[in-house]
Amino acid sequence: MLGTALISGFGLGSIYGLIALGFTLTFSVSGTVNFAQGSSVMLGAVLCYVMSVSLHWPFFIAIALALLGCALWGLIVERIAVRPFISRGSNAWLMATVALGIVLDNVVMSLFGKEPRALSSALADEPWVIGNIGIFPLQIIIPIIGLGLAGLVHLGMRRTALGLKLRAAVGNPNAARLMSIDVTRLIALTFAAAALLAGVGGILVAPLFNVAYDMGTLFGIKAFAVAILGGLTNPWGVVIAGLAYGLVEASATTWLGSSSTQIVTFAAVIVALALAPSGLFGGKALARV
Repeated sequence: MLGTALISGFGLGSIYGLIALGFTLTFSVSGTVNFAQGSSVMLGAVLCYVMSVSLHWPFFIAIALALLGCALWGLIVERIAVRPFISRGSNAWLMATVALGIVLDNVVMSLFGKEPRALSSALADEPWVIGNIGIFPLQIIIPIIGLGLAGLVHLGMRRTALGLKLRAAVGNPNAARLMSIDVTRLIALTFAAAALLAGVGGILVAPLFNVAYDMGTLFGIKAFAVAILGGLTNPWGVVIAGLAYGLVEASATTWLGSSSTQIVTFAAVIVALALAPSGLFGGKALARV
């Protein structure tokens, strides 16, 4: 049971951390987050299902196009639900991103239907049996991809020209503009990247869960909790918090039953934030005078 909980926990935790990285990206650059991030999870899974199963396109082409669709969705969210309000100094983007996510969910429900559907994968059909533990290959691949993408995001921010521009925009947006850095475009790119990361998460979990129009709601809420727990501006803190959250969730499900899972995990979130209001790996905010 312990082995099963560990494997399941690391897999789910990697997905939560991957989705939460999107919150970190957008908040670090623009001071905003996309509360339609959960809808991006759903969109990636649904687009992949439609193109690979309904249209019978090659699976890897379906994945690539689904991720492109998620990135375009991120650009739409930033342009419609964030930029107009930020330019006026309004915090209405909070509700606007939520509303836009609900719109997408219901559009997908109308076109895709309410019934959950299974996205089959050779990586989730036959488990490997190691001792008394059955492990699907996808459960091994998910943490590798999740942690690998987290590492690429870290290296991209530290070692590439685009990453240096992003860090300049984070440090001082006005100075970045004086250096001819298009901060508005960079913010839009971070929303696209955040939605793409969420889409990757949706495609990875789709073979293990049913594909449905509302599948992203709980994933988005949990990922935001992970982002807060890890310290919203600390990418590796968010990833570690995601793994910890996944382990707690899997352990609660294994030993207490699925009916207790959300009670235990969200109670743990409340306790952790009560002890560390800035997140487990977040630093104290500096007040400028």
